[in-house]
Order: sequence, then structure tokens, then C-alpha cells
Amino acid sequence: MIRIQTLTKRYGRFTALEGLDLHVPAGETLALLGPNGAGKTTAIRALTGQLRPTRGRVALAGVDVWRRPVAAKRLFGYVPDRPYLYGKLSAVELLRFVGRLYRMEAHRIEARIEALLAEFRLERFASALIETYSHGMRQKLTFAAALLPEPRVLIVDEPMVGLDPVAARTVRGLLAGYSKPDRAVLFSTHQMELAEVAADRIALLHEGRLRLLGTPTEVRAAHGDASLEEIFIRLTEDAAGAEPASAHSAP
Repeated sequence: MIRIQTLTKRYGRFTALEGLDLHVPAGETLALLGPNGAGKTTAIRALTGQLRPTRGRVALAGVDVWRRPVAAKRLFGYVPDRPYLYGKLSAVELLRFVGRLYRMEAHRIEARIEALLAEFRLERFASALIETYSHGMRQKLTFAAALLPEPRVLIVDEPMVGLDPVAARTVRGLLAGYSKPDRAVLFSTHQMELAEVAADRIALLHEGRLRLLGTPTEVRAAHGDASLEEIFIRLTEDAAGAEPASAHSAP
């Protein structure tokens, strides 16, 4: 469903990503881990058509993101790490606008708006201007906008920023379950607990390279049953200049 092939992005002499290969099949949720500057956001921006790669290919459900950008964008919902919303619109106005962009039927737009505002507990604020929203409320509305057309692919960059405990629980369940049975989810996070409970597999990036790929259980077993946090610290501190290792490290 999500396919990244030999993805490379360079800025002059600096390489943000080098030869990244990842495949997220239908029915799977993949967590993208890595320290700041590892290349996570670069990969996501290339996948969502915001950043043209230096080399490589990215595709969603077989649709090349750069050769067929409009068709590709119809396939995914996206929650960026720093969402920008139109402050002079209300939540309902924004969501209706998103629905029309995706060419949804009017009755379906209204049904989805009602369901999503309820799911994220925003019903009371549906008619309020977005500029009056707190950061956490804007994050929840961004999720609602991404989910409105029920996309085949959900891509999320740092999902938990600013969320209250109830919303965080909703998002954890969403990330874990949305891909079932025939959709795909890719999300980046610094939270090891979230990766462990929500992801079918985890991929660790460090210095622009894939260092580890496998299920949380496989990864812990391959590293002496250490916690994901311990494994993360060990690999990112020791991996500078090293080649990828196996499950448990990247192929």
C-alpha cells in the first residue's frame, strides 16, 4: 500500500536520507522512529508530495506520488507535525471544504463531520472560529480533516503533540486499528510506548539511514529483551558510521 524505494534526499553536501526502502502492506501500521534530524519528516514530506526526492520513488497503492500527484493525494489523509488551519473558518466550514476537495457527496460529508466531531469531542466548538481553539483542539481537528474522506492511507507526523489524555487514547486506538483490514498507516513518533502498542512493525532511522526494521516483539527478542527505549538509545548512540544490522536490524 505504501512503497518507498531507494529514497534519497540531499541538500548540497548534506544527506538527509540515503537509499531508504520501506513497504507498508495493506492491513499494517508502521511506526517510524528516530532522533531529531534522523530523516523521519523528510521521508514523510516526500511521501506526501511536499518534497521532491533527489533519487528514488514513492508510491501509494501503486500510484507514483510525483508522476500522478493529484491521484496520489486522493488516497491519503495527512496529519503534519505543525498543522496549519484557516483560523477564520469554523470547524464545520473547514471540514466541509476538505470534503469538497475530495469530491465527496454532500450527505456523506455531513455524516462524517458529525461522527468525527463526536469522536474527538469537538461538537460544542463546531461553529467556533478555529483561531479560538487551543493547540490540542487544533490537533484533534487536523485528525478529523485527515480522516474525513476515509483515506486508504493515513500518514501522521508526531501524532500526540498537545493532546489531552482522552484524545491521546482515541488516537492510540485509531493508529492501531485504522489499517485493518485493507488500509495502511505510517506514523512517526518519539514515544516508544506509542510505537509498542499501536504499531505492527517499527522502523528506526538514524542519520538518514534505516537501522532497524521488525515487529516490536522481534526487535526486543533480537536485543536481549531490552525495552524499545533501551534499544533506541543503544542503536542511535552506537550506530554512527555503522552498517545496518538485521530484524531486527534493517535488511
